[in-house]
Amino acid sequence: MTRSLLAFASAALFFPLLAGAQSAGNLTVDEIIAKNIQARGGLEKLKAVKTIRSSGKITSGDFRARFVQENLRPSQVREEFIIQGMAEIEAYDGKTGWRVDPFQGRKDPDRLSADDMKGLVEAADIDGQLVDYKNKDHRAELMGHDPVEGTDCYKIKLTLSNGDVKYYYIDTDSFLELKVETERTIRGTIQYAETYYGDYEEVNGVYYPFAFEQGQKGSSFRTKLTVDKVEVNVPIAGSLFVIPEGGAK
Repeated sequence: MTRSLLAFASAALFFPLLAGAQSAGNLTVDEIIAKNIQARGGLEKLKAVKTIRSSGKITSGDFRARFVQENLRPSQVREEFIIQGMAEIEAYDGKTGWRVDPFQGRKDPDRLSADDMKGLVEAADIDGQLVDYKNKDHRAELMGHDPVEGTDCYKIKLTLSNGDVKYYYIDTDSFLELKVETERTIRGTIQYAETYYGDYEEVNGVYYPFAFEQGQKGSSFRTKLTVDKVEVNVPIAGSLFVIPEGGAK
């Protein structure tokens, strides 16, 4: 989830461990990532996912809204943030990012700058940044162990090809993400955020988190996102991701 959803959303702090998970000794970073991929369902099932549509609700204090996120392989994403029948839309078609924001009185789409669409580019990676990370020109390092809410985790530093950094906290038992911290440079300033993941459920053989909590790193205030439904390999038109005619140049 990116600005439209992450700014208003994200993961439950507690969730059950998957049955049959193994504990690990001195694993390398690539072995941990491989176990994470296997815990999520395995590479073959992940690669079999061509489209995803997720929908649910967002809560932030007394604020309530709905969201829909759609992904189309290889690298397209569309997010809608909905209040009282009006929707803010952000989308990325693999090259161009754009936004329609009626809450700011904007009915026509605006193109996003390279910085402003960084979150969309990450969300468009349908497999996630850890899968095939070397082929994506990312770099992974094992930073040791670090607990999340009392649960022992492996901490992996992933430096993205654009220089931004993500820290993955992977449960040493279930090998699923409990938390991801992000350091993203926007217009010369580093922005720090963290997202907690929970309530994993299986859909078509792949485990997806159905609850998120997101906020600024170190802040006790978190916005919550609860997924009601995840649909896999449903028909999604490629035209949904393309900036409509009349979009700002």
